Amino acid sequence: MVFLDCSNTGCDWNYIRTELPVVNYSRDRIASDVHVLITNQWNGSGGREYQMIFYGQNEFASCVDTISYKTKFNSTEFELRQAMVTNLKVGLVPFLIKNGQLDLIKVEFGEVQDTTEHNVEQEDPWNYWSIRLGANGNIGIDQNYTSTRLGGSIRSSQVTDEKKVVFSVFGNENNSEYTYVNDSGFTEKTLVINHEYGFDHMNIWSMGEKWALGYEVGYFSNTFNNFKNVYYASPSIEYNLFPYSDVNNKMLTLRYGIGASQNEYIDTTLYNKTAEFVGAEYLSLTSRFNQKWGNIETRLKYQHYFHDLALNNLSFNSDIEVRVTGGLSFNIYLWGALVHDQIYLPKGDANAEQVLTRQRALASSFNFRTYFGFNYRFGSKLNNFVNPRFGSRGF
Repeated sequence: MVFLDCSNTGCDWNYIRTELPVVNYSRDRIASDVHVLITNQWNGSGGREYQMIFYGQNEFASCVDTISYKTKFNSTEFELRQAMVTNLKVGLVPFLIKNGQLDLIKVEFGEVQDTTEHNVEQEDPWNYWSIRLGANGNIGIDQNYTSTRLGGSIRSSQVTDEKKVVFSVFGNENNSEYTYVNDSGFTEKTLVINHEYGFDHMNIWSMGEKWALGYEVGYFSNTFNNFKNVYYASPSIEYNLFPYSDVNNKMLTLRYGIGASQNEYIDTTLYNKTAEFVGAEYLSLTSRFNQKWGNIETRLKYQHYFHDLALNNLSFNSDIEVRVTGGLSFNIYLWGALVHDQIYLPKGDANAEQVLTRQRALASSFNFRTYFGFNYRFGSKLNNFVNPRFGSRGF
């Protein structure tokens, strides 16, 4: 029996079971003979690099294998699922042989049109640069409330083993109109308009298998947070306890950076500033582990301003999914921050209308949100059959 672990990537279950019917699919990772962990990361061209780790269990405990393959940025859903099935078939061959099922295997090799293409590194006319354009928006309307949001972005990047260079431009505008009846019985309307736009440039150099050095510079404007103009620059250095080549399975990075920014405010702040130059430093610890028992990704970050150490921020977020045993799994997401660095808040108290319509950021010494849950399934451990009738209803 095979347990497909697709918690880190999408799997078309119906397609996989239809195209690869020679094995039994298990819903229980403990009871399975092969646990296939599938992960993926973005590559420099905008596509994905997939990694499949085949963990043998029970009588196959001595068999462990890894397959990696890449997809293009414009790959269709059909091409993505076809590539996944093709590599699953290749990875399962040793287990079928060991199980005495050689008769189920059919080997075919594609015809190579140009052998030089596979032996010599091709010259890239784009020099590894890729460009991504994006636009988005939404509209919500009812009798008392109307909201619109329009946004767009342009991102260009050059990613190689030696360096990563990124340029991005972004912008969005939010309009909300509230209609209500006041205490005098008259209908009033309140229009709230907020925008955010800016650009960002990042340059990162690889310094071996565990070190990286980089900087970030940019500009942005954010009316909700009282920023008229902000110009910033921040160099940083990062150390990974594990080699970067193991990023699909495990990562533990420590990053330190310093930064400086010139802030210009829309309204005078709590500290009687309309503009100021500030410096800051930060330290972050990020971990990610994708293993058979589940996935954990956690980040802890502390930062403070140089001119007043009391102006600081400590944030934490964690996304955890653990398969406890059999059909029992537990997941939780946590995000929180102790906030003592809101130097941008406008002077004076917000009135009731500004609070209710969220016209501006408000003072708060903390932020927190979470969601959590568990799943437990029992009964049949097999997951072989495909029945698309009445859509995807069922377990």
